[in-house]
Amino acid sequence: MTIEVVYYNEGEDPAEWLPALRQALPEANIRLWKEGDVAPADYALVWNAPKALFEGRRGLKAVFNLAAGVDALLASEVVPEKVPIFRLEDAGMAVQIAEYAVYAVLRYFRRFDEYSKLQATGQWGFLTPNDRNHFTVGIMGLGVMGTKAATMLKPFGFPLKGWSRNPKTVPSLMCYAGLGELPSFLSDVRVLVCLLPKTSETVGILNADLFRMLPDGAAIVNLGRGALMNEDDLLDALASRKLCGATLDVVANEPLSHGHPFWQHPDVMLTPHIAGLTFCDETVAVVAQAVRCLERGEVPPGLVDRTKGY
Repeated sequence: MTIEVVYYNEGEDPAEWLPALRQALPEANIRLWKEGDVAPADYALVWNAPKALFEGRRGLKAVFNLAAGVDALLASEVVPEKVPIFRLEDAGMAVQIAEYAVYAVLRYFRRFDEYSKLQATGQWGFLTPNDRNHFTVGIMGLGVMGTKAATMLKPFGFPLKGWSRNPKTVPSLMCYAGLGELPSFLSDVRVLVCLLPKTSETVGILNADLFRMLPDGAAIVNLGRGALMNEDDLLDALASRKLCGATLDVVANEPLSHGHPFWQHPDVMLTPHIAGLTFCDETVAVVAQAVRCLERGEVPPGLVDRTKGY
């Protein structure tokens, strides 16, 4: 029996994705979802799909979210409870996220952010180097992305610490868990890299209370979700010099509005949510393998726990 697959991937070119999917899953009939399509489907491959794609649809075996973050899909509550949702745990994104984290950490460690300011004002000045042995890097979120970032940071010799909501063990990391251990985790962190998912527990977690637990002059790197950051608190912390800088790949409302203080802020570096891009070939290979896994009666990686939000 032919496997029926419906596909909708906002912002991506179907002319690239559909041939790749059909080649990877020749045993499936894969179609681009269009308004009014309520024909049967075994699987839905989606990103930012409209509610109409799911309304009245029966027989779905699973939904594949074509990205790592599933907060928007869960918030819409369009996927029936009995239908499992799978997210991309990696598909080439982990190494990209780790590259970004390494770059951001080195930028602050080598004080390149400060040298850029000196260049802008025409100053030829020397800044005292940071001591590597006392330049602790903290990673919030120890899933696939956080673990990969830790692995790629390890060769640089920084003291590395990790924090997650539930206890985890990661090689080369001193691990902390739960809100009770957050102060100990943050106490000596010079650069905090946030890779947490967006859940009811993490929204607004990067706030004034957390910043106060960091040493003066620490830096924040947010590669998770914009909703994790209290942006007013961040601006206050930068103004008071509690924080020396922030590197943000995500913001609360994207795209960032014209006139937002982040655009011209001398201590904020912005990128437009590009830290971990979803590439077609890698994603298609992961999804094809997962579909075949389900067809064999097995459970592939990336099953979302709706109670946790990831």
